[in-house]
Amino acid sequence: MDLSLNGATVLPLIFMAVMGLALLVYVVLDGYDLGVGLLLPFATEAQKDLMVSSIGPFWDANETWLVLGVGVLLVAFPLAHGIVLSALYLPVAVMLIGLILRGVAFDFRVKAPAGHKTLWNRLFALGSLLASLAQGWMLGSYLTGFDLAPFALLFSAGIAITLPTAYALLGAGWLLMKTEGELRSRAMAWGRRVFWPMAAALGAISIATPLASPAVYAKWFVLPEFFALLPIPLASAAALAAAWLVLHRPRVVEAGYGWVVFVATVIVFVLAFFGLAYSLYPYIVVDRLTVWQAASATESLVVILIGVAITLPAIIAYTIFMYRVFWGRAGALSYGPSTGS
Repeated sequence: MDLSLNGATVLPLIFMAVMGLALLVYVVLDGYDLGVGLLLPFATEAQKDLMVSSIGPFWDANETWLVLGVGVLLVAFPLAHGIVLSALYLPVAVMLIGLILRGVAFDFRVKAPAGHKTLWNRLFALGSLLASLAQGWMLGSYLTGFDLAPFALLFSAGIAITLPTAYALLGAGWLLMKTEGELRSRAMAWGRRVFWPMAAALGAISIATPLASPAVYAKWFVLPEFFALLPIPLASAAALAAAWLVLHRPRVVEAGYGWVVFVATVIVFVLAFFGLAYSLYPYIVVDRLTVWQAASATESLVVILIGVAITLPAIIAYTIFMYRVFWGRAGALSYGPSTGS
């Protein structure tokens, strides 16, 4: 096998891994701040300020990973980019509207006159809900190969409803780490309320996914692969059980172990990601395009790789630095003196 063939074979896999990493990190990092936004309507005014403060240094930078993932899709897999974004034009537009609402509301809720603060809080929560629903619909539609049959649409709707509950649980776990007192107690209660809807919907979708995608069924329900993959659902169940136990033990949270809820939810996300990656490989568009068929020319991928080799470490370093600097309990939110009256 010559070097050209090696490059043509390996480079698309490298870019697929980079894109997958970017989207996974985005779902985890932006997932918790979307979850905090979803929980915002259920808090008092003072608690809302603290909740927004807990995500203030992070939320905008978290979206960098989404830009990276979509950017890699565009430049490294242009054929797939055209198919995916054409099929998902409407939910992508809804997601962008939601993210724009969040960005505008985040700044204006503090700088606007006091009488308008409630409006901006509601828009922040609405933007979080729109973005979460849209992302769930996009995932469901992608897994069904953009099929418009009734079962496929129902499946996409199921994931659209499920994802906000998963984000809400992730957001509750974040608040357990970043807050204390009454807000932390409320975060425990919120986590308990969304836990079973999320777990039940997650189980239902896990069962429905092989029915919606023959490719997924063929990967999981054959021997000996079935037994080799069994640790994934078992580990997910164990992580959910750990989160459930901590959510029902205030003394454990007070002792500083509230992070278990957040980490357990992240583990479920990561396991689901690797399960889907295994299920869909080698396709980048289910049953239509493999990673090699959708990839740019090898010469182009070499040039793109140089840019990614510079950009990706910078984003990782910046993300780690940011979380180290701003880690700790959330404090009072301040944007400087307000001119509102």
